Amino acid sequence: MKALKYLFALLLLVYGLINNSFAQDKKLPVELYLAASIPDSLKEDANSVVRYYMEEMDVKAPGKATMKVHSIVTVLNDKGNDEAERVLSYNKKFSSVGDFEMKVYNAAGLMIKKYKKSDMYDRSATSGETIVSDDRLLMISHTIASYPTTIEFIYDQDFKSLMDLGRWTIQSDEQSIQNTYYKVVIDNNAGFRYMNKNTTIKPDKTTAGTTDTYLWKVANMKALKLEDGAESWQVLPHVYFATSAFEYYGMAGNISSWQNFGKWIQTLNADVSTLSPQRIAEIQKMTADLKTDKEKAKFLYQYMQQNMRYVSIQLGIGGLRPFPASFVDEKKYGDCKALSNYMYTLLKAVNIPSYYAIIRAGENEQPADVSFPINQFNHEILCIPFKGDTTWLECTSSTQPFGKLGPFTENRNALLITEDGGKLVNTPKSTGEDNQFKSEVHIILNAEGGAKAKLKMFNTGEYRSQYIGIAAMKVDEQKEYLIRLLNMKQPSTIELNPATDKDGIKEVDIDLEYEKFSDISAGNKNFYRPRVFDLWRLTLPVLEKRKADYYFDHPLQKVCVTTIDLPEGFEVETLPTNQVLKFSYGNYEVNYVYDNKKNQVVSTAKFNLTSQVVPAAKYTEMQVYMDAVAKAQNKKLVVRKKA
Repeated sequence: MKALKYLFALLLLVYGLINNSFAQDKKLPVELYLAASIPDSLKEDANSVVRYYMEEMDVKAPGKATMKVHSIVTVLNDKGNDEAERVLSYNKKFSSVGDFEMKVYNAAGLMIKKYKKSDMYDRSATSGETIVSDDRLLMISHTIASYPTTIEFIYDQDFKSLMDLGRWTIQSDEQSIQNTYYKVVIDNNAGFRYMNKNTTIKPDKTTAGTTDTYLWKVANMKALKLEDGAESWQVLPHVYFATSAFEYYGMAGNISSWQNFGKWIQTLNADVSTLSPQRIAEIQKMTADLKTDKEKAKFLYQYMQQNMRYVSIQLGIGGLRPFPASFVDEKKYGDCKALSNYMYTLLKAVNIPSYYAIIRAGENEQPADVSFPINQFNHEILCIPFKGDTTWLECTSSTQPFGKLGPFTENRNALLITEDGGKLVNTPKSTGEDNQFKSEVHIILNAEGGAKAKLKMFNTGEYRSQYIGIAAMKVDEQKEYLIRLLNMKQPSTIELNPATDKDGIKEVDIDLEYEKFSDISAGNKNFYRPRVFDLWRLTLPVLEKRKADYYFDHPLQKVCVTTIDLPEGFEVETLPTNQVLKFSYGNYEVNYVYDNKKNQVVSTAKFNLTSQVVPAAKYTEMQVYMDAVAKAQNKKLVVRKKA
């Protein structure tokens, strides 16, 4: 009889949840706080389980809304500890955090800790290169002592400045969902729209007078484990929300189309792109002897790189509006908007037209959707429409070559701000030739199995940027980092020598010594891996069926020519096998030649990756190929003492 009563109660619980009988202002069933009531199917591959989540967005007017959140999440292990943290942003003028509660429960559902808003840490939203900001953060974190632990949050926020309504992240990586809901209450003339990403979920819609209510429901969703090399935006389910009209920091706009949004952005740049007549005359004089517009643009870009520095300043609408060009010219600094606008103004001074563009920056970031205008952008760059040779400039970098973007902003949609408004265009896609790693190694073996080696590397594109970054480290840190980065055979001593950075090529010179360079010595023979580092080190696990595309940082070309001088009285017994390996998006070749007269082995290894994105259907082919490359690099050179 007790079992039947329990089963009946459980059925009522499930029925009630599915039909949304549990709203934020009603008492929830105690079973949601009990770790033991989690179905086994929801524990598989999960670090946390969302027991209950309700987020309600009540849109009052363009740019104005209130949000209420009630969440209950059970943390199963330390990988889910971030569920016991919350960071809420606010702005004293345009957004606020109202009531806040955080409660912590043990596995049996007993509350062991309670936090209030007064317990939260309040700080300015400045970090890294953001030195000034109007925004502030309320932060709280609970240290979980044992698992499972359940965390409950109840809070509300008020917004008076919104460009769009954000997104609902239904599920995080390695997180399962027991019950989750999202509600939007909005005027039916607001032009409300939503877009699904990696989900086909549909809302229930009801109408009362002039108000529409949308309710999304998800129950019993198993955890997703993000595959290595996959991007979360490509896999995890989201729903994006937007309206036609908006108001941001008191400025009204329309984002029903990319063109309209571009027109609003255009208004922010009114009267910020002027310099004094005297300064314009100076700029024109600096470029007077240059023959072509492209030469002038390159000169001015390098002038800006040498004289201006990047900082991030987020004050009010300044998060989107650039500082005037005259300010940057005087103060010698600016953020991405200010520096792009400054470069635009320099070009305008010599009658070269250009357009700035807003973009979602970051390696392999999600591109803008042509059919769904929202503001997911976080960066600005500049475009010069030379006839037949459109040139893009990254204005925040002091080292980027003229006309090169790199993985931070390449190969995605940017919103070009033209005279007619916004226009989505594609930024260039780099090739392997843009990211080259070329190296020359000279190894001198001694009769005891030790060696001295000189390594020269010549790097372009992202490899150049990487080694410029390494040069900023302390010397000891550089050495340790390079050994790990290159999977270098551990040397007895390593010495870094100053080298040039010229014409987009960064040279790195390294001297190495090894007390023992041979891997194995047996009798009169020494066995060597005939290189000081691996040209490629990635191997991949075998998967029955890959679901997501695999993303690399960028396409690339790598070459290493290694010359090995054998000790006097020694000769080659066995050369490693020459190999040519291929897959749909790359190839690896290695060739060994022994010069008997010079008693010298010369090897040439090449590795090419022609696309940074490998489709899921090609994963198995790539996995087999990467294994073959690893085996090819492990082939031994056998050297013996002459009879």
